[in-house]
Amino acid sequence: MRSFFLRVVTIGVLLHAYVGFRLIPALPGNAAAHTAMALWLVFSCLIVPVGMRRRDGGAQGLRAFATWVGLLEMGFFSFLLTLTLIRDVVLLVYAVIAAMPFSFAAALQTALPVDVAVRTTAETVIALAILMLLTGIYNARRRAPVIDVEIPIANLPAALHGFTIAQLSDIHVGPTIRKRYLDPIVDAVNALNADMVAITGDIVDGSVPALKAHTAPLSRLKGKHGVYLVTGNHEYYAGADAWVAEFRRLGLHVLMNEHVVLKQGDASMVLGGVTDFSASHFGNMHKSDPAKAMSGAPADAALRLLLAHQPRTGAAAEKAGFDVQLSGHTHGGQFFPWNFAVRVQQPFTAGLVRSGAMWMYISRGTGYWGPPVRFAAPSEITRIRLVPAPIKP
Repeated sequence: MRSFFLRVVTIGVLLHAYVGFRLIPALPGNAAAHTAMALWLVFSCLIVPVGMRRRDGGAQGLRAFATWVGLLEMGFFSFLLTLTLIRDVVLLVYAVIAAMPFSFAAALQTALPVDVAVRTTAETVIALAILMLLTGIYNARRRAPVIDVEIPIANLPAALHGFTIAQLSDIHVGPTIRKRYLDPIVDAVNALNADMVAITGDIVDGSVPALKAHTAPLSRLKGKHGVYLVTGNHEYYAGADAWVAEFRRLGLHVLMNEHVVLKQGDASMVLGGVTDFSASHFGNMHKSDPAKAMSGAPADAALRLLLAHQPRTGAAAEKAGFDVQLSGHTHGGQFFPWNFAVRVQQPFTAGLVRSGAMWMYISRGTGYWGPPVRFAAPSEITRIRLVPAPIKP
């Protein structure tokens, strides 16, 4: 772990050096201004690892402040680095066009001299990075809005028409998400008066002793048929067994490769839940197993719905016979440019998709992880309604 962290820090230093060499000489100002920006980049190199390492969730005082600063700087530098890379591509294209022996190339150089292009793009990169950071902080720190999703189910019994599920996912109670952030989320969910509440993992980022006071609002969640939860990968980083016990103490139904049968009127629904896709790395007893979650389920159930943290569970869930899977994990990418990188690891990024014969809904998450920033990937509290699928002629 220490070796991995050192490699990450080394890469971080090199990336900071790249940004410095590409932007500082291009910016207007005197030597003092350039020195100040160089010192800021050095500070960034030092504070970002603090935000990465001090994620115990229980930090107070100066340690908590340093974590906040480090995580904010991580988000800002991510924007700055991405925009610097884009700037270099733009300047390369500009240089290629300007070097062509055509009249429009000469006109381009006259209208936008090289030194002006270099200076203006450097200033634009910094201004855009600041704007994106401020927008991202607002999006992350506001209470997640409620969005409505309808899932069409073939042959859905009348008793289940309009059955509502309030889904929360990826709250990440921890260093920067505390009780004050969680309370309004719980209030919003309870106001939906949903038939069931589903929490699809990554509720915490820290230990039970550090965070139990801040996860306490979860005990107020209400659903007509109960509140159900499955573990995400971050529960395993923080000690899954301890958190499962704590969630159960709070009155939440934790489903670990098992199911319950919910009855509404004359219709029944199988609700399954599996441990995180990667849980086997923390012990074979926790290995994710949709087939086991389906084992013994009544064959006449009108619907088979699975809660699974990662979309990657989808193939096994469909094979096990589930009709719908609710997931999270991806955060929808959380902020640019990571929303494009999610598909490298996961089959789907966000929203309602068809995975073979099964519907899958992937929440963008109700909180955030790491930097308190969301850009181009808004958070959500999801109100899902089951509706009858249109009858094909």
